[in-house]
Formats: sequence, C-alpha cells, structure tokens
Amino acid sequence: MMPRKRYRLNHSNRKRPADANHAMSQDNKSPATNAWNQPIGFPLPDWQARPLPQRIVLEGSYCRLEPVNAERHAADLYQAFAQAPDGSDWTYMTGGPFPDQASYRNHAQALEKSEDPLHYAVIDKASGRAVGTLALMRIEPKHGVIEVGHVALSRQLKRTRVATEAQFLLMRYAFEQLGYRRYEWKCDSLNTPSRNAALRLGFSFEGIFRQAIVYRGRNRDTAWFSIIDGEWPALRGAFERWLSPTNFDSQGQQRQSLSALRA
Repeated sequence: MMPRKRYRLNHSNRKRPADANHAMSQDNKSPATNAWNQPIGFPLPDWQARPLPQRIVLEGSYCRLEPVNAERHAADLYQAFAQAPDGSDWTYMTGGPFPDQASYRNHAQALEKSEDPLHYAVIDKASGRAVGTLALMRIEPKHGVIEVGHVALSRQLKRTRVATEAQFLLMRYAFEQLGYRRYEWKCDSLNTPSRNAALRLGFSFEGIFRQAIVYRGRNRDTAWFSIIDGEWPALRGAFERWLSPTNFDSQGQQRQSLSALRA
C-alpha cells in the first residue's frame, strides 16, 4: 500500500503556488494573429505539462478526502449506500447497485487499484465514516485538463455542507496545487440532478455530445460542463463564503445560497 500524503486546505489561505501562476487564462486579451493575419489562441510560452494527481489526503472543515482503500472504507461505504430505499442512485452510474457487502467490497477493490480514474472516499468528520466517493479522471497533463466524475454520494450526504466541501477540495487541489487549466464535469444528458449540481457548483454548460457512449445496454448523450482557471478565484471566494459557519443558522440552514454568492 502506498503511503498517503496529507494536505490541509485552509479556506482562508488564498496563496497560489508559484508553479501554477503561469496557467491562468488570459480571456481578457484580444485574439492574437499569425503571419497570415489569422486569429489564433493566446500564447502560453511558459506552459509545461502539469503533474498527475497523487494519492494524498485533502483536509477540509467538514470532511476529508482519502484515496479509496477497500480495507478501510468498503464496509462504511456499503452501509451508507445500503440506506437508500431503492437502486435509483445508480441509474446513471456505470456500476451498482450492490446487493451485499461482498459485492461492494469487490467494487471498492477495483476503485483502489485504479490510477485514472483516481478515486477518493469522502469522510464525514462528524462521524469519522466514509459516506461517498468521487474521482479525478480523464487526466491530460499535457493540456492541463482534468475531470471530476464517478460521483457516488450516499443519501445522507446529499444537499449537505460535506458534499459541497468535497467538491471544493478536489477543485482546489486541481487548480491550485496541480495547476490545471480546465476542470470538467460530464453526465448523461437525461440526468437532471447531476446537471443541476454542476450549474450550482459554478460549471458552465458547453453542450451535448450526441450518442457519446453506450452503457448499461443503452445510449448516452453526454452533457459537458467546465470551469477554467481564470474563473477559479471568484468561484473559490463564493465557496469559502458559503462554507463559512456564519452562513448557517442554528438549525444548519443556509443563509445565502452558493448561486447567490456567485452572482
């Protein structure tokens, strides 16, 4: 088993690593032109391929992301997912539902071995238990493009600070520690909850790729969303304000929505 590094993401720390600064987009500049007066993309003379994501621990205020380890996480994850009354949470996933703990453990072992996607378990700090998973995938260091996917959140995680912070931690790792330029979200175009979640988190809808894949014996048209590095500073600020304890009342209800804080 590879040793796990630990990295704490402090919501108040706004410092960017120096090696990521060159990756920031320059959307405010006019298009350059070449020798034939054709418009071309803005130059990136210092661009270098970005590092691969690592099996490190990402610490937040409400949750912790740990690389999936079947021995440590499978039992908790199965129990969390087993609380759902039906298998509808898996309709748009490539695997599941899982009829018993043994079948989920086999699944978790496959997640643990995978390098791309690189899967993380979401640990609820209040309980200390694993309650969901998500992954960094389709990793393209040469272009600085990475996707978040395989998002499997148990019912107890949905619409919680833990779920939002888990997404924030992974985004921040991709943009600030790794220096990626583009962060993607893709889902079945018919998966309305996933599409709504992407928009709430600040992703921009880019369109539909028709007949993109076949899974579960059926067609999938894929909806594409993205965040680019130039959008990240403002988005980060919105996440930090939303996650602040002052944004929640004594019953734990939000005072301002994430969408409102992004406006």
